[in-house]
Amino acid sequence: MDPALQELLDKQAITEVLARYARTLDWLDDEGQASCYWPDAEIDYGFFKGTAADFLPVVMDIERQSARRWHMLGGQIIRFHSPTSASCECYGVFGGSRHQEDGTLAGNLYGGRYLDEFEKRDGEWRISKRLYVLDWSHPLPDQPGFTPNPAFPLPTLEIAESGHPLYRVL
Repeated sequence: MDPALQELLDKQAITEVLARYARTLDWLDDEGQASCYWPDAEIDYGFFKGTAADFLPVVMDIERQSARRWHMLGGQIIRFHSPTSASCECYGVFGGSRHQEDGTLAGNLYGGRYLDEFEKRDGEWRISKRLYVLDWSHPLPDQPGFTPNPAFPLPTLEIAESGHPLYRVL
């Protein structure tokens, strides 16, 4: 295969790992989240330093404590070191909310960057090392609940556990 075409295919595969990372956190898909990392990947989020295998239950427990969550990643820059290793940096914005004692929803919006190393093993790209750097956070008080506004009735979701009926394996 033409090396330039292979590099484009590999960049697309890495980009899809990052999209799957965000999506599987939001839908509470443990298996999908695990497929983003090699089990022996080195993970450093500050509050956690260790392997991906040990990190996954921790991060999924944190996500399950949120009434709603959304992760958006973009601006990926990918550089290959070899046909099986690459560095990637991308920006991420994450928001989440929890039910407050008075029944309202409140949370925070976070902005940061992911400094990742990727490895291709047996034809599959996954994260082999990750450092997350938080750049900023902002409170999100008084969020609307899950009941649609009658004047503008958009559907809402409360994903409280894995296996939501609208989740599709893609």
